[in-house]
Amino acid sequence: MTMQVLLPKLGNTVESSIIVAWLKQPGDAVAEGDALCTVETDKSTLDVPSTASGVLLQQLVKVGDDVPVLAPIAVIGDGRDLPLTPTPLPPGEGLRVSPRARALAQETGVDVSSIAGSGPSGRVIERDVQAALASQPKLTPVAKAMIERGGYVAPERGSGPGGRITKEDLAPALPSPLRAERPSGRGEGGGVDAQDYDVIPLPNIRRVIAERMRASLHSTAQLTLHASADARALRDYRQRLKISDEALGLRGVTINDLVLFAVARTLPAFPQLNATFSEGELRQYKSVHLGFAVDTSRGLLVPVIRDVQTLTLKQLADASSQLAKAAQTGALAPDALSGGIFTVTNLGGFGIESFTPIVNAPQVAILGVGNINLKAVEASQTPRVSRSTAEAPEVSFVPHIGLSLTIDHQIVDGAPGAKFLQALARNLTQFELLLAI
Repeated sequence: MTMQVLLPKLGNTVESSIIVAWLKQPGDAVAEGDALCTVETDKSTLDVPSTASGVLLQQLVKVGDDVPVLAPIAVIGDGRDLPLTPTPLPPGEGLRVSPRARALAQETGVDVSSIAGSGPSGRVIERDVQAALASQPKLTPVAKAMIERGGYVAPERGSGPGGRITKEDLAPALPSPLRAERPSGRGEGGGVDAQDYDVIPLPNIRRVIAERMRASLHSTAQLTLHASADARALRDYRQRLKISDEALGLRGVTINDLVLFAVARTLPAFPQLNATFSEGELRQYKSVHLGFAVDTSRGLLVPVIRDVQTLTLKQLADASSQLAKAAQTGALAPDALSGGIFTVTNLGGFGIESFTPIVNAPQVAILGVGNINLKAVEASQTPRVSRSTAEAPEVSFVPHIGLSLTIDHQIVDGAPGAKFLQALARNLTQFELLLAI
Protein backbone atom coordinates (compact mmCIF):
# COMPACT_ATOMS: atom_id res chain seq x y z
CA MET A 1 0.00 0.00 0.00
CA THR A 2 1.30 3.44 -0.89
CA MET A 3 0.34 6.93 0.23
CA GLN A 4 1.21 10.32 -1.18
CA VAL A 5 2.53 13.10 1.04
CA LEU A 6 1.11 16.48 0.06
CA LEU A 7 2.83 19.83 0.56
CA PRO A 8 0.87 21.35 3.47
CA LYS A 9 -0.46 24.89 3.53
CA LEU A 10 2.19 26.59 5.65
CA GLY A 11 0.23 29.73 6.47
CA ASN A 12 -2.92 31.48 5.37
CA THR A 13 -1.19 33.47 2.64
CA VAL A 14 1.30 30.83 1.43
CA GLU A 15 0.38 29.42 -1.98
CA SER A 16 3.62 27.66 -2.93
CA SER A 17 7.00 26.71 -1.49
CA ILE A 18 10.44 25.98 -2.93
CA ILE A 19 12.08 22.67 -2.06
CA VAL A 20 15.38 23.56 -0.36
CA ALA A 21 16.64 20.11 0.67
CA TRP A 22 15.49 16.51 1.00
CA LEU A 23 16.12 15.13 4.49
CA LYS A 24 15.04 11.58 3.57
CA GLN A 25 16.11 9.61 0.50
CA PRO A 26 14.32 6.81 -1.39
CA GLY A 27 14.65 3.60 0.62
CA ASP A 28 14.89 5.38 3.99
CA ALA A 29 12.55 4.32 6.77
CA VAL A 30 10.16 7.09 7.71
CA ALA A 31 7.93 7.50 10.76
CA GLU A 32 4.86 9.68 10.78
CA GLY A 33 5.96 13.17 11.83
CA ASP A 34 9.56 12.76 10.63
CA ALA A 35 10.88 15.71 8.63
CA LEU A 36 10.93 14.72 4.95
CA CYS A 37 12.27 17.90 3.40
CA THR A 38 12.95 21.56 4.03
CA VAL A 39 10.98 24.15 2.08
CA GLU A 40 11.22 27.90 1.72
CA THR A 41 8.11 30.05 1.52
CA ASP A 42 8.14 33.72 0.69
CA LYS A 43 8.47 34.34 4.42
CA SER A 44 10.34 31.57 6.22
CA THR A 45 12.10 28.20 6.00
CA LEU A 46 10.29 25.19 7.47
CA ASP A 47 10.49 21.40 7.59
CA VAL A 48 7.67 19.33 6.08
CA PRO A 49 6.70 16.30 8.23
CA SER A 50 5.67 12.94 6.82
CA THR A 51 1.99 12.12 7.13
CA ALA A 52 2.58 8.36 7.01
CA SER A 53 4.98 5.69 8.29
CA GLY A 54 6.87 3.26 6.12
CA VAL A 55 9.57 3.62 3.48
CA LEU A 56 10.15 6.62 1.22
CA LEU A 57 9.58 5.18 -2.25
CA GLN A 58 9.81 8.30 -4.38
CA GLN A 59 10.56 12.00 -4.30
CA LEU A 60 8.05 13.56 -6.71
CA VAL A 61 9.74 16.95 -6.81
CA LYS A 62 13.34 18.10 -7.00
CA VAL A 63 15.39 20.58 -4.98
CA GLY A 64 14.69 24.04 -6.39
CA ASP A 65 11.16 23.22 -7.58
CA ASP A 66 8.46 25.76 -6.73
CA VAL A 67 5.59 23.52 -5.61
CA PRO A 68 1.98 24.64 -5.06
CA VAL A 69 0.40 23.82 -1.72
CA LEU A 70 -1.48 20.50 -1.51
CA ALA A 71 0.50 19.09 -4.47
CA PRO A 72 2.05 15.62 -3.96
CA ILE A 73 5.75 15.70 -3.10
CA ALA A 74 6.55 12.14 -2.04
CA VAL A 75 5.28 8.55 -2.00
CA ILE A 76 5.45 6.45 1.18
CA GLY A 77 5.04 2.65 1.06
CA ASP A 78 4.88 -0.19 3.56
CA GLY A 79 8.33 -1.47 2.64
CA ARG A 80 7.21 -4.24 0.30
CA ASP A 81 6.90 -1.89 -2.68
CA LEU A 82 9.84 -1.45 -4.99
CA PRO A 83 11.38 2.04 -4.83
CA LEU A 84 10.43 4.21 -7.76
CA THR A 85 12.97 6.28 -9.66
CA PRO A 86 11.89 9.83 -10.57
CA THR A 87 14.17 9.93 -13.61
CA PRO A 88 12.22 11.44 -16.53
CA LEU A 89 12.53 9.54 -19.85
CA PRO A 90 12.50 11.21 -23.33
CA PRO A 91 9.43 10.59 -25.52
CA GLY A 92 9.53 7.24 -27.32
CA GLU A 93 12.11 5.68 -24.98
CA GLY A 94 10.04 3.75 -22.50
CA LEU A 95 8.13 6.61 -20.82
CA ARG A 96 4.96 5.16 -19.32
CA VAL A 97 1.94 7.51 -19.47
CA SER A 98 -1.66 6.63 -18.75
CA PRO A 99 -4.17 7.41 -21.54
CA ARG A 100 -5.97 10.04 -19.45
CA ALA A 101 -2.67 11.71 -18.51
CA ARG A 102 -1.54 11.74 -22.15
CA ALA A 103 -4.86 13.23 -23.30
CA LEU A 104 -4.73 15.97 -20.64
CA ALA A 105 -1.08 16.75 -21.46
CA GLN A 106 -1.84 17.07 -25.17
CA GLU A 107 -4.86 19.28 -24.46
CA THR A 108 -2.93 21.63 -22.17
CA GLY A 109 0.49 21.55 -23.85
CA VAL A 110 2.32 20.00 -20.89
CA ASP A 111 5.55 18.14 -21.69
CA VAL A 112 5.07 14.74 -20.00
CA SER A 113 8.76 13.89 -20.41
CA SER A 114 9.56 16.45 -17.71
CA ILE A 115 7.13 14.92 -15.20
CA ALA A 116 8.15 12.37 -12.57
CA GLY A 117 5.31 9.86 -12.47
CA SER A 118 3.72 8.79 -9.20
CA GLY A 119 1.90 5.76 -10.62
CA PRO A 120 3.09 2.15 -10.51
CA SER A 121 6.73 1.83 -11.65
CA GLY A 122 6.94 5.57 -12.25
CA ARG A 123 3.99 5.77 -14.62
CA VAL A 124 2.77 9.30 -15.31
CA ILE A 125 -0.88 9.48 -14.35
CA GLU A 126 -3.51 12.21 -14.63
CA ARG A 127 -2.88 13.76 -11.21
CA ASP A 128 0.81 14.20 -12.11
CA VAL A 129 -0.17 16.29 -15.14
CA GLN A 130 -2.64 18.24 -13.01
CA ALA A 131 0.13 18.97 -10.47
CA ALA A 132 2.40 20.14 -13.29
CA LEU A 133 -0.35 22.44 -14.54
CA ALA A 134 -0.89 23.84 -11.04
CA SER A 135 2.81 24.69 -10.75
CA GLN A 136 2.83 26.71 -13.98
CA PRO A 137 2.42 30.50 -13.68
CA LYS A 138 -1.14 31.74 -14.14
CA LEU A 139 -1.56 34.58 -16.64
CA THR A 140 -4.41 36.93 -17.34
CA PRO A 141 -5.74 36.72 -20.93
CA VAL A 142 -4.11 40.04 -21.82
CA ALA A 143 -0.72 38.98 -20.40
CA LYS A 144 -0.91 35.66 -22.22
CA ALA A 145 -1.69 37.38 -25.53
CA MET A 146 1.22 39.82 -25.10
CA ILE A 147 3.67 36.97 -24.47
CA GLU A 148 2.38 34.98 -27.45
CA ARG A 149 2.87 38.02 -29.70
CA GLY A 150 6.48 38.19 -28.52
CA GLY A 151 8.58 40.94 -26.97
CA TYR A 152 7.65 40.24 -23.31
CA VAL A 153 8.68 37.76 -20.64
CA ALA A 154 6.79 36.80 -17.50
CA PRO A 155 8.14 36.45 -13.94
CA GLU A 156 7.66 33.23 -12.01
CA ARG A 157 5.00 34.90 -9.84
CA GLY A 158 2.79 37.90 -10.48
CA SER A 159 1.35 40.67 -8.32
CA GLY A 160 -2.25 39.62 -8.90
CA PRO A 161 -4.39 37.49 -6.56
CA GLY A 162 -2.76 34.14 -5.89
CA GLY A 163 0.38 35.17 -7.79
CA ARG A 164 -1.54 35.67 -11.04
CA ILE A 165 0.62 37.38 -13.66
CA THR A 166 -0.92 40.56 -15.11
CA LYS A 167 0.23 42.74 -18.00
CA GLU A 168 1.88 45.09 -15.47
CA ASP A 169 4.15 42.24 -14.34
CA LEU A 170 5.57 41.63 -17.83
CA ALA A 171 9.04 42.88 -18.68
CA PRO A 172 10.34 43.69 -22.18
CA ALA A 173 12.39 40.84 -23.60
CA LEU A 174 16.03 41.56 -24.41
CA PRO A 175 16.40 41.73 -28.21
CA SER A 176 18.18 38.65 -29.54
CA PRO A 177 20.89 40.63 -31.42
CA LEU A 178 22.05 42.10 -28.10
CA ARG A 179 22.23 38.66 -26.56
CA ALA A 180 24.13 37.28 -29.56
CA GLU A 181 26.65 40.12 -29.66
CA ARG A 182 27.40 40.14 -25.95
CA PRO A 183 31.19 39.95 -25.56
CA SER A 184 32.37 36.72 -23.97
CA GLY A 185 35.76 37.97 -22.85
CA ARG A 186 37.72 41.08 -21.95
CA GLY A 187 38.98 43.04 -24.97
CA GLU A 188 38.29 45.86 -27.38
CA GLY A 189 34.53 45.52 -27.01
CA GLY A 190 34.74 46.46 -23.35
CA GLY A 191 33.37 43.04 -22.34
CA VAL A 192 33.78 41.48 -18.92
CA ASP A 193 35.42 38.11 -18.48
CA ALA A 194 32.92 35.59 -17.14
CA GLN A 195 35.45 34.65 -14.45
CA ASP A 196 35.18 38.16 -13.01
CA TYR A 197 31.70 37.64 -11.57
CA ASP A 198 29.50 35.04 -9.94
CA VAL A 199 25.89 34.34 -10.95
CA ILE A 200 23.89 34.30 -7.70
CA PRO A 201 20.53 32.50 -7.85
CA LEU A 202 17.84 34.61 -6.22
CA PRO A 203 16.19 32.87 -3.27
CA ASN A 204 12.41 32.86 -3.20
CA ILE A 205 12.22 35.55 -0.52
CA ARG A 206 14.46 37.90 -2.55
CA ARG A 207 12.26 37.50 -5.61
CA VAL A 208 9.16 38.23 -3.53
CA ILE A 209 10.76 41.34 -2.00
CA ALA A 210 11.74 42.57 -5.47
CA GLU A 211 8.27 42.01 -6.89
CA ARG A 212 6.54 43.68 -3.93
CA MET A 213 8.80 46.72 -3.98
CA ARG A 214 8.22 47.21 -7.70
CA ALA A 215 4.48 46.61 -7.35
CA SER A 216 4.30 49.11 -4.47
CA LEU A 217 5.98 51.89 -6.44
CA HIS A 218 3.90 51.05 -9.51
CA SER A 219 0.51 51.11 -7.75
CA THR A 220 0.91 53.96 -5.26
CA ALA A 221 1.71 57.67 -5.22
CA GLN A 222 4.39 57.90 -2.55
CA LEU A 223 5.37 61.08 -0.72
CA THR A 224 7.93 61.22 2.10
CA LEU A 225 7.92 63.79 4.89
CA HIS A 226 11.02 64.29 7.06
CA ALA A 227 11.08 65.55 10.65
CA SER A 228 12.95 64.99 13.90
CA ALA A 229 12.11 64.76 17.59
CA ASP A 230 13.97 65.77 20.73
CA ALA A 231 15.51 62.48 21.89
CA ARG A 232 16.66 63.47 25.38
CA ALA A 233 13.69 61.82 27.11
CA LEU A 234 14.17 58.64 25.08
CA ARG A 235 17.86 58.37 25.89
CA ASP A 236 17.40 59.21 29.57
CA TYR A 237 14.58 56.69 30.00
CA ARG A 238 16.50 54.01 28.11
CA GLN A 239 19.50 54.58 30.38
CA ARG A 240 17.32 54.13 33.47
CA LEU A 241 15.95 50.86 32.08
CA LYS A 242 19.48 49.55 31.46
CA ILE A 243 20.37 49.93 35.15
CA SER A 244 16.99 48.83 36.52
CA ASP A 245 16.51 45.75 38.72
CA GLU A 246 17.24 42.72 36.55
CA ALA A 247 14.18 40.95 37.98
CA LEU A 248 11.96 43.49 36.21
CA GLY A 249 13.12 42.24 32.82
CA LEU A 250 13.45 45.74 31.37
CA ARG A 251 17.16 45.93 30.62
CA GLY A 252 16.68 44.62 27.11
CA VAL A 253 14.22 47.33 26.06
CA THR A 254 15.69 49.18 23.07
CA ILE A 255 15.29 52.64 21.61
CA ASN A 256 13.36 50.97 18.77
CA ASP A 257 10.95 49.46 21.31
CA LEU A 258 10.34 52.94 22.72
CA VAL A 259 9.62 54.26 19.23
CA LEU A 260 7.25 51.36 18.50
CA PHE A 261 5.45 52.08 21.78
CA ALA A 262 5.08 55.76 20.88
CA VAL A 263 3.78 54.88 17.41
CA ALA A 264 1.25 52.45 18.92
CA ARG A 265 -0.06 55.18 21.22
CA THR A 266 -0.11 57.86 18.50
CA LEU A 267 -1.72 55.99 15.58
CA PRO A 268 -5.25 55.55 17.00
CA ALA A 269 -5.75 59.32 16.75
CA PHE A 270 -4.90 59.17 13.03
CA PRO A 271 -7.13 56.51 11.43
CA GLN A 272 -6.20 57.81 7.96
CA LEU A 273 -2.74 56.27 8.45
CA ASN A 274 -3.87 53.11 10.26
CA ALA A 275 -5.45 51.83 7.07
CA THR A 276 -5.11 49.75 3.93
CA PHE A 277 -6.16 50.52 0.36
CA SER A 278 -6.66 47.74 -2.17
CA GLU A 279 -8.79 47.33 -5.29
CA GLY A 280 -10.58 50.61 -4.65
CA GLU A 281 -11.51 49.77 -1.05
CA LEU A 282 -10.21 51.83 1.88
CA ARG A 283 -10.22 50.13 5.28
CA GLN A 284 -9.52 52.05 8.48
CA TYR A 285 -8.72 49.85 11.47
CA LYS A 286 -9.58 50.32 15.13
CA SER A 287 -6.67 48.18 16.36
CA VAL A 288 -3.00 48.74 15.61
CA HIS A 289 -1.26 45.74 14.02
CA LEU A 290 2.30 47.01 13.82
CA GLY A 291 4.95 45.54 11.54
CA PHE A 292 8.64 46.22 12.11
CA ALA A 293 11.44 45.53 9.67
CA VAL A 294 14.08 42.92 10.62
CA ASP A 295 17.30 42.48 8.66
CA THR A 296 18.08 38.76 8.22
CA SER A 297 20.58 36.74 6.20
CA ARG A 298 17.71 35.74 3.89
CA GLY A 299 16.48 39.28 3.30
CA LEU A 300 14.17 41.82 4.89
CA LEU A 301 11.31 40.36 6.95
CA VAL A 302 8.49 42.29 8.63
CA PRO A 303 6.93 40.42 11.57
CA VAL A 304 3.73 41.86 12.99
CA ILE A 305 2.80 42.62 16.61
CA ARG A 306 -0.99 42.52 16.80
CA ASP A 307 -3.17 44.81 18.94
CA VAL A 308 -0.02 46.59 20.00
CA GLN A 309 -2.00 49.53 21.38
CA THR A 310 -3.14 47.30 24.27
CA LEU A 311 0.36 46.17 25.30
CA THR A 312 2.56 47.51 28.05
CA LEU A 313 6.08 48.57 27.14
CA LYS A 314 7.49 45.33 28.56
CA GLN A 315 4.98 43.20 26.65
CA LEU A 316 5.80 45.03 23.42
CA ALA A 317 9.56 44.70 23.97
CA ASP A 318 9.25 40.97 24.72
CA ALA A 319 7.13 40.42 21.61
CA SER A 320 9.49 42.34 19.33
CA SER A 321 12.53 40.51 20.72
CA GLN A 322 10.96 37.06 20.24
CA LEU A 323 9.73 37.83 16.72
CA ALA A 324 13.06 39.32 15.67
CA LYS A 325 15.00 36.27 16.90
CA ALA A 326 12.58 33.90 15.14
CA ALA A 327 12.93 35.90 11.92
CA GLN A 328 16.73 35.80 12.07
CA THR A 329 16.86 32.05 12.73
CA GLY A 330 14.27 31.14 10.09
CA ALA A 331 11.83 29.84 12.71
CA LEU A 332 9.16 32.48 12.17
CA ALA A 333 5.69 31.13 11.40
CA PRO A 334 4.37 32.48 8.06
CA ASP A 335 1.24 33.92 9.68
CA ALA A 336 3.43 36.09 11.93
CA LEU A 337 4.37 38.06 8.81
CA SER A 338 0.85 38.87 7.65
CA GLY A 339 -1.87 41.25 8.76
CA GLY A 340 0.24 44.35 9.37
CA ILE A 341 -1.51 47.73 8.99
CA PHE A 342 1.42 50.11 9.63
CA THR A 343 5.17 49.47 9.43
CA VAL A 344 8.22 50.91 11.19
CA THR A 345 11.69 50.45 9.68
CA ASN A 346 14.73 51.62 11.65
CA LEU A 347 18.11 52.27 10.00
CA GLY A 348 19.45 54.42 12.82
CA GLY A 349 21.82 51.68 13.93
CA PHE A 350 23.59 52.00 10.58
CA GLY A 351 24.20 55.72 11.00
CA ILE A 352 21.42 56.78 8.61
CA GLU A 353 19.93 60.17 9.48
CA SER A 354 16.92 60.09 7.12
CA PHE A 355 15.75 58.05 4.15
CA THR A 356 12.74 57.30 1.95
CA PRO A 357 11.04 54.08 3.09
CA ILE A 358 8.78 52.34 0.57
CA VAL A 359 5.15 51.77 1.54
CA ASN A 360 4.34 48.12 2.18
CA ALA A 361 1.16 48.00 0.06
CA PRO A 362 -1.75 47.69 0.69
CA GLN A 363 -0.72 49.72 3.75
CA VAL A 364 -0.89 53.47 3.19
CA ALA A 365 2.00 54.62 5.38
CA ILE A 366 5.38 53.56 6.73
CA LEU A 367 7.67 55.26 9.25
CA GLY A 368 11.43 55.31 8.79
CA VAL A 369 13.55 55.94 11.89
CA GLY A 370 17.02 57.44 11.65
CA ASN A 371 19.83 57.78 14.15
CA ILE A 372 20.15 60.27 16.98
CA ASN A 373 22.18 63.36 16.08
CA LEU A 374 22.87 66.71 17.69
CA LYS A 375 20.71 69.49 16.27
CA ALA A 376 21.25 73.19 16.79
CA VAL A 377 18.25 74.86 18.47
CA GLU A 378 17.74 78.33 19.83
CA ALA A 379 18.05 78.37 23.62
CA SER A 380 15.06 79.82 25.49
CA GLN A 381 16.02 82.78 27.68
CA THR A 382 14.38 85.41 29.78
CA PRO A 383 14.91 88.87 28.32
CA ARG A 384 17.89 90.78 29.72
CA VAL A 385 18.12 94.54 29.67
CA SER A 386 21.80 94.51 28.77
CA ARG A 387 21.25 92.38 25.67
CA SER A 388 21.13 94.20 22.36
CA THR A 389 18.24 93.45 19.99
CA ALA A 390 20.81 92.92 17.26
CA GLU A 391 22.66 90.35 19.33
CA ALA A 392 22.63 86.82 17.85
CA PRO A 393 20.43 84.33 19.73
CA GLU A 394 22.08 81.73 21.90
CA VAL A 395 22.17 78.25 20.38
CA SER A 396 22.39 74.88 22.10
CA PHE A 397 22.88 71.43 20.61
CA VAL A 398 20.14 68.93 21.47
CA PRO A 399 20.04 65.25 20.43
CA HIS A 400 17.25 64.60 17.92
CA ILE A 401 16.02 61.38 16.34
CA GLY A 402 15.24 61.37 12.61
CA LEU A 403 11.72 60.49 11.43
CA SER A 404 10.75 59.86 7.79
CA LEU A 405 7.10 59.17 7.02
CA THR A 406 6.15 57.87 3.56
CA ILE A 407 2.44 58.02 2.70
CA ASP A 408 0.35 56.88 -0.23
CA HIS A 409 -0.76 60.27 -1.49
CA GLN A 410 -3.75 58.66 -3.21
CA ILE A 411 -5.29 58.16 0.23
CA VAL A 412 -3.37 60.33 2.71
CA ASP A 413 -2.81 64.03 2.15
CA GLY A 414 0.32 65.82 3.28
CA ALA A 415 -1.38 67.65 6.16
CA PRO A 416 -2.61 64.53 8.02
CA GLY A 417 0.84 63.00 7.56
CA ALA A 418 2.52 66.12 8.93
CA LYS A 419 0.12 66.23 11.90
CA PHE A 420 0.91 62.60 12.70
CA LEU A 421 4.64 63.39 12.68
CA GLN A 422 4.04 66.39 14.93
CA ALA A 423 2.07 64.28 17.42
CA LEU A 424 4.62 61.47 17.32
CA ALA A 425 7.50 63.90 17.89
CA ARG A 426 5.63 65.43 20.83
CA ASN A 427 5.01 61.99 22.35
CA LEU A 428 8.65 61.01 21.92
CA THR A 429 9.78 64.27 23.51
CA GLN A 430 7.50 63.64 26.51
CA PHE A 431 7.81 59.88 26.45
CA GLU A 432 7.16 59.10 30.10
CA LEU A 433 3.73 60.74 29.85
CA LEU A 434 2.71 57.99 27.41
CA LEU A 435 3.26 55.38 30.11
CA ALA A 436 0.41 56.90 32.12
CA ILE A 437 -2.11 56.50 29.29
